[in-house]
Amino acid sequence: MNSNKNILLAIALSAAVLFLWQYFVATPSMKAEQARQQQLAKQTGASKPAPAPSTAPGDAPGLPGIASSNARLSRSAALKAGGARVKIDTAMVDGSILLKGARLDDLRLKKYRETVDPKSPEIVLLAPKSTDYPYYAEFGWVGAANMPTENSNWTQASGDTLAPGKPVTLTWDNGKGLVFTRVIAIDDKYMFTVADSVANKGAAAVNLFPYGYVARQSVPATTSFFILHEGFVGVANGAQKDAKYSDFKEAGTPPQTFTSTGGWVGITDKYWMAAIVPPQAETFNGQYLGTKTQSGAEAYQANYRLNQRVIAPGSSVTVTHRLFAGAKVVDILQSYEKNANIPKFDYAVDWGWFWFLTRPFFWLLDFLNKLLGNFGLAILALTVVVKIVFFPLASASDRARGKMKKLQPQMEELKKAHKDDPQKLQQQMMELYRREKANPISGCLPILLTIPVFFALYKVLFVTIEMRHAPFYGWIKDLSAQDPTSILNLFGLIPYNPHAVLPPVISFISIGAWPIIYGVTQWMQTKLNPPPPDPIQAKMFAFMPIIFTFMFATFPAGLVIYYAWNNLLSVAQQWYIMKREGADVSFFDNIKGKPKTKALKAAND
Repeated sequence: MNSNKNILLAIALSAAVLFLWQYFVATPSMKAEQARQQQLAKQTGASKPAPAPSTAPGDAPGLPGIASSNARLSRSAALKAGGARVKIDTAMVDGSILLKGARLDDLRLKKYRETVDPKSPEIVLLAPKSTDYPYYAEFGWVGAANMPTENSNWTQASGDTLAPGKPVTLTWDNGKGLVFTRVIAIDDKYMFTVADSVANKGAAAVNLFPYGYVARQSVPATTSFFILHEGFVGVANGAQKDAKYSDFKEAGTPPQTFTSTGGWVGITDKYWMAAIVPPQAETFNGQYLGTKTQSGAEAYQANYRLNQRVIAPGSSVTVTHRLFAGAKVVDILQSYEKNANIPKFDYAVDWGWFWFLTRPFFWLLDFLNKLLGNFGLAILALTVVVKIVFFPLASASDRARGKMKKLQPQMEELKKAHKDDPQKLQQQMMELYRREKANPISGCLPILLTIPVFFALYKVLFVTIEMRHAPFYGWIKDLSAQDPTSILNLFGLIPYNPHAVLPPVISFISIGAWPIIYGVTQWMQTKLNPPPPDPIQAKMFAFMPIIFTFMFATFPAGLVIYYAWNNLLSVAQQWYIMKREGADVSFFDNIKGKPKTKALKAAND
């Protein structure tokens, strides 16, 4: 009885965790994804006018504030209205640079689409400030009069189209003796290099401070729950330096400031990031700031300012900045960390609380995917690896369960002998456990250890872009999304999509094929052991596979596949261990509801 109670307790804890996960994670995720899809569609179409944020409080001295615009245009209209542009075209990105202000504010990611449909629009990362969701980067100088501003019209001195190996050169003359030259280059991935030069042709020395910033306004819908960080991200003094959008939700919130030698700052989404990288040997003053106007509009800026440059007459200085604007592909981030000496650049991926599990899980999944050519197969292979690693523990647990099963007849005898003396019964059962060296709770340990594994794998599937739109076989086109089939439309036979119609809070009733497969495997696992003698407990055990099936209905398909396969391996493993330990395996008898062991049958008789 105590063994059954402990198992029930472990199952109840697991069920509670999954329920809370469903309520606080899966359902908000679906709501946010629906809102994001609506806003993506809106972003490519016409936009209604909306008030723009004012300049944020607490700017670094002399640093430009968050630019604002009262106009709200569609993306195409904003690109036409802004003025002359320099085209960007590489294998990975396309877009343009606005000559007015020399601003990087138009960038799309060629390798990524809004949906799994290859004909759907490219992901838009950077956008002009007159659109609904402005997102852009700027570099420049402050500290003297007549500096270039967002309204300065730069001249395209060389280069027609920015592409790998084909930089473009922009110039601007302030008419007061200072000539500014900006050479912008891009590699074959997502890194821009911006070499900013100032030539002093005047008669007096000038003191200037180089700066860079990333700004965005009216942030699109985010998932906004504890498993994912979106907002400010960076590294200062070798440590991660993050801040949430919500840290600046109150008007007048002071900026977060810091000083570092080497590092980087930026703004991150779930899969995408824009980050600026100063010269790594130099000290910079960093800052995260945000504001909310009375109308409710939001604006955020991550910036840095470098130390003062004294430019004597007849001389010039050059500062080289970098801008990463693209997808947070781990291999790419790590290559920049290694080759460009950008510290902890792969920390842009939110590895989460269980980073000691998520990072190895991702590395192994990525390795297996490259080996097998499919992330779904990699998940199946990872399951086998996890089972092998946990086999000693599972073996000990199954041995303990087998030993408890053998003790069941003696336990039943003790219950009959001391049915009127619970205290004596407890003492005798503890003596039985001690004499037989049995531990009634050891069989629950693997169940509890699966919880951090569950969270870690969910995190990997949820935050890594490598999993986004990664297909399996058959109907699974995106392992990071829920199974698209549904029992409510007979798995696609009826032309009706319940996932798009049902409110997220009750969408769990729209069960797909893989959650049903998972439920069947969970039921198979429960049938390896006889039901407890208590009818209430027996009913609880019988309903657990059904409950878990509904809970897994909205989880990423990759996670459901993992646990379905894990259940099948667990059945085979437990069958083998129980046979090895001499315990009866009555799988088919348990299905039929017959007595499970000769010893237990004799005890019940």
